[in-house]
Amino acid sequence: MSDETTERPAMHTESTPVVHTSRLVKNFGRTAALAGLDLTVMPGEVHGFLGPNGAGKSTTLRILLGLIRPTSGTARVFGIDPWAEPVRAHREVAYVPGDVTFWPNLSGGEVIDLLAGLRGGADETLRRQLIEEFDFDPRRKARTYSKGNRQKAALIAAFSRRARLYLLDEPSSGLDPVMDAVFRRHVRRVTGEGATVLLSSHILAEVEQLCDRVTIIRSGIAVESGTLAELRHLTRTRFRITATVQPDVLAALQGFHNVRVDGDAIEFDADATHLGAVLDALASAGVTGITAAPPSLEELFLRHYSDQPDGQQSQAQQVQAQQAQAEQTPAEQTQAQQGQVL
Repeated sequence: MSDETTERPAMHTESTPVVHTSRLVKNFGRTAALAGLDLTVMPGEVHGFLGPNGAGKSTTLRILLGLIRPTSGTARVFGIDPWAEPVRAHREVAYVPGDVTFWPNLSGGEVIDLLAGLRGGADETLRRQLIEEFDFDPRRKARTYSKGNRQKAALIAAFSRRARLYLLDEPSSGLDPVMDAVFRRHVRRVTGEGATVLLSSHILAEVEQLCDRVTIIRSGIAVESGTLAELRHLTRTRFRITATVQPDVLAALQGFHNVRVDGDAIEFDADATHLGAVLDALASAGVTGITAAPPSLEELFLRHYSDQPDGQQSQAQQVQAQQAQAEQTPAEQTQAQQGQVL
């Protein structure tokens, strides 16, 4: 059997996860960045990975990329351990970080060719198309690029050669609305070709438009996972009505929550399990106008973060600082320690 055959990722059926983590734990010193994360990404889907800075999103992606080793638990990409077999696991993976840094003396085109070359080289037709659509000048030196242009270069490198899995960590950071629309179009293109996308983001509108399924992560664990329809079913629908009925009458009925008056209208929330009873009650309430809105992704997200303890932000900053320290070279760590002494 040839080396090429032994290194190729196994073929996967539609029911086999492309990405799977189980009880994944990563500690940076005494700080837990991941505390038992379970994550499953199925073939062909765009999976949103939601959480604020410090929740563990980037740590998860770095483990999937084989850049850091988990403290415990398992992580698999195409069924392969990315730490034990990084080359085999990542042969068909494209990655875009949220904070892109390039070699300052290379041109943008050279950077794109170098990054795409790590996966076998760019499709030249696709490369030219992407450069044109992202309105990117590949002749300039990388040191002259703004954050948005660095992000464009990383996206062009990722999308210019087809992959089975795209790991995107805050990929639209720094893009203006026009370029963001180009990015979304190419996410739809690659998934239309059968690829899988794991999209880490805190831009809720982006996730809501692109993603088939969503996992919400808090303090290193998944607190919700499913389709938007499934997650919305777990929370309440918001109603706004004009009616002759008194608000306190509605407040006393089963299924009506947070009844409040807004000018001439009455607003309230209703449990999904009681929608039938709510609609029956409204039928006899003298309703003259009604609007109903399903919960937005923002409401689903805030449901898990609105009660965040005061110390959580400092914990997030602590995680980020210890991640940065863990990624420093020994020389950099020595220099930092000397700076602290001085």
